[in-house]
Amino acid sequence: MGRRAVDTRKENRIGTRKLYGRILIVFLLILAVSGVLVGKILYLNKTKGNSYEKKVLAQKSYSSNELNYKRGDITDRNGNKLASSKKVYDLVLDPALILTDEKYAEATGKALEDVFGITDKKWNRILEKKADLQYYVMQKYKGLSKAKVKAFKDLAKKDRNIKGVTFDERYERYYPYSTAGSKIIGFCSAENAGVWGIENQYNEELSGVNGRRYGYFDSGLNLVETVKKPTNGNTVISTIDINVQGILERHMKEFQDKTGSQNMGCIIMNPQNGEIYAMSSYPEFDLNHPRDLTAVYSQNKINGMSTKEKAEALNQMWRNFCISDAYEPGSTFKPMTVAACLDEGATSAGRGYICDGQQTVAGVKIKCVANDRGGHGTINICQALMESCNDVMMQISASLGRNKFIDYVSNFGFGRKTGIDLPGEATGGVFTKDTMHSVELATSSFGQGQTVTMIQLAAAFSSVINGGNYYEPHVVKQIQSESGVIVSAKDNSLIRRVITENTSDKIRKYLYKTVEEGTASPAQIPGYEIAGKTGTAEKHPTGHGKYLVSFAGFTPIDKPSVMVYIVIDEPHVKDQAHSTYATEFSSKVMKEILPLLGLYQNENTKKKDKIKATDITIPSTKEVPEGGYSSSDYHVAENGEDEETE
Repeated sequence: MGRRAVDTRKENRIGTRKLYGRILIVFLLILAVSGVLVGKILYLNKTKGNSYEKKVLAQKSYSSNELNYKRGDITDRNGNKLASSKKVYDLVLDPALILTDEKYAEATGKALEDVFGITDKKWNRILEKKADLQYYVMQKYKGLSKAKVKAFKDLAKKDRNIKGVTFDERYERYYPYSTAGSKIIGFCSAENAGVWGIENQYNEELSGVNGRRYGYFDSGLNLVETVKKPTNGNTVISTIDINVQGILERHMKEFQDKTGSQNMGCIIMNPQNGEIYAMSSYPEFDLNHPRDLTAVYSQNKINGMSTKEKAEALNQMWRNFCISDAYEPGSTFKPMTVAACLDEGATSAGRGYICDGQQTVAGVKIKCVANDRGGHGTINICQALMESCNDVMMQISASLGRNKFIDYVSNFGFGRKTGIDLPGEATGGVFTKDTMHSVELATSSFGQGQTVTMIQLAAAFSSVINGGNYYEPHVVKQIQSESGVIVSAKDNSLIRRVITENTSDKIRKYLYKTVEEGTASPAQIPGYEIAGKTGTAEKHPTGHGKYLVSFAGFTPIDKPSVMVYIVIDEPHVKDQAHSTYATEFSSKVMKEILPLLGLYQNENTKKKDKIKATDITIPSTKEVPEGGYSSSDYHVAENGEDEETE
């Protein structure tokens, strides 16, 4: 039994030795095969490495960045480009490909030096640090011209060893007229998105759809491509006349250089359809360099600004005073008051009023402009506009009544956005039936207490003089596809009818008399019949001598086709309360722009009355109903119900 156990153990030891021997033999065989394979790999890498690397690259797919679309142009009404995009090129390298062959690196480096001035030292550093990249954008060689790109491609055609260089195409926005119409046109961000003005409002129409380039390398490392072309943006045709805009801005700059003001804005439009010919608020800024504050501030001032202060300064510079700021309009509001009262029969052309220089309303004395000389005396409604009589405005608004006055204010578009196709429009502030009482009605009748924007007043004034139709003001006429097909158009932007044609006709005649014989006489232009109304509004807090002066005018008288509204906020003079600054400015601008808009000076035109004496009856004192329109009988019901004053 014992001998058998010993024999078994001996047999096991012999079996184990044989197993270890077999394992050792297998290991040595594997080691030998591995050595042969490693040797073969080293041999192939040395003799055919470049060839195999090319085959690997040839099997890789290649895809460039997206092909950028061209943003649509913005033009003026005559086809002049206000904003456009030019194609530029960014230099892109494929270091991984270039390093597959020393000939590629040498030839490509030399071509880059010849065309772009990239030195050997810089070239070698790029290849060393970016060796694994297949797409490397040369940041200092972006925005290249077509001529530079062509020069390089010509070299590449002659030398097939120039490899791994491509040029990404993109578009840069530029503005041919630089500052002209900057607050209407707006500009684009680095991402090609509209930031302000038309660029922002019509960003979707101006934008297109990017394309894409697909491709692969063939066995000779030549790029074979398939291109899906981008869809370019539409063209936006504005209502702006760049020549009119340029003249307006030149005169505004001259005024600011000579006199200056806190703010200044001007709108020139067609009252028959709401089209804006020109709009400017001083100062304009350079659309090609929209973040350059030197147009407003000194460099020392800019250097001392914090990041937040610079942002606020930029927003203020870009701000469009004509649509974004609200103020008390003063007497340019009076044509709307008179129109509403004429339309409702609360006054008439031949009706007389007594102006004794003031009204006492709910215990509050409210003065007329003629208070210092005892009032205007007995006058009619036309003379009330000519002389800008607050007293008569208070009387006729009381006859109209609070509720109807509020309704007309709303219909004229005050207290809400006009809908102009520009971003940043404000609404202003008007009284409601809960907040308007006798004093508020009285002051609102001559343009104080309520606030408006320039575009609101321009649109309302246009409706008063054009026959009574309220048109939505707008700065874009139509949108066209790249092929010239009209995508959309604003042919008719009529919103509502506000007053009758008969009332509008009367107002036009009254405003003509206001320029010919009244407060707006400096607005006259030889050879033209100009009509309009001045405004002089004292700013709050009162008593500090700060005024906003304005003028709203138009021509021709029978069917106005050009309306101008100018606002000068706090002219830099000692005595600000003179609308002459606005009327004289209007005269200078209109004289130059009217021929451009098809209205020519008539040398035979003489100053004449468009209104005959029989059209206006000036009653004697005894023709006025006893106490009918004197200050003592002025009354507005405080309980919210309208009352008529006999």
